Amino acid sequence: MVTKGLSLKPRAGNPTPRIIETPAGMLNAIGLQNVGIDAFIAKKVPFLREIDTPCIANFFGNTVEEYAEAARRLDAVPEVAALEMNISCPNVKEGGILFGSDAVRAAAVVTACRAATSKPLIVKLSPNVTDVVAMAQACVDAGADALSLINTLVGMSINVDTRRPVLANVTGGLSGPAIKPIALRMVWQVAQAVKVPLIGIGGIMSATDVVEFLLAGATAVQVGTASFVTPGISQQIAQDLEQWMAEHKVDDVSSLIGGLRT
Repeated sequence: MVTKGLSLKPRAGNPTPRIIETPAGMLNAIGLQNVGIDAFIAKKVPFLREIDTPCIANFFGNTVEEYAEAARRLDAVPEVAALEMNISCPNVKEGGILFGSDAVRAAAVVTACRAATSKPLIVKLSPNVTDVVAMAQACVDAGADALSLINTLVGMSINVDTRRPVLANVTGGLSGPAIKPIALRMVWQVAQAVKVPLIGIGGIMSATDVVEFLLAGATAVQVGTASFVTPGISQQIAQDLEQWMAEHKVDDVSSLIGGLRT
C-alpha cells in the first residue's frame, strides 16, 4: 500500500473543482492535500499495525531541506517499509523549477534523502521531461534503490459553454488507460539503462496490463485510477494474474520481468 503524498506540514490542496473524468482516464489537480507527517504518525500509523500489508510512504517537499527532514521523520516509523519520493514538485528556493525536470536538482535532493534514511528509497519520476533515462540514471547514481514511473502527465479540459477551464487550477495530472502506452515506453527505456527495480505505473486496469509492464522491465506495479472505477480492483487483478499464468504455463511471475522480445 502506498500512501498519498505526505509533507512536513498539512496542506489544504487546490480549490475545487479539482478532479474530472476524461474519455480514457482522469485529470486531477488535488494539490497534494494531506494531513502532514505528524498527523499521519499519530492517527494513521495505528491502523497500519492492524494489517499485514507493507506500507510505502510517499513524501515530498518544497526545498531539499524539507525533503530530507520528511525522510528523516518517516525513517523513524517502524510501520513504514519504504519511502517513495515524489520529485514532481517545485524548488521554491530556485524559482519554482521542478526537482523532477532537472537531473542536477533531482540528484541533489535524492542525495539528501539517501543520507536521511536507511529504508529502501524509491524515486517517482515525472514523464514531463525531455529525457527520462537521464533523470533515472541521475537518481540511481545519487542513491535511489528503486524507481517508480510514471507520475501523471500535465493536461487540461475546457468547458465549451462557459469557455473556461474545467479545473479550478486550469491544468491537472492525467492518469488512467490513456497514458499506459507512454508509461510502458518509459519503463522499457529505463530498464535498458539502470539495474535497480522499477515500479510500473500508468493505466493498469487488468492482469494483462500487469504482464505488459513486467515484460517491459518492471518488477512491480501500482494501481491507482482503476480503484476509482472498481474499489478492490487490485485483488481482482492479482487473482486474474494467477489465472493468466496458469493458462500460459508460467510457473514464476518473476520470469516475465524484462521478457520483451524486440
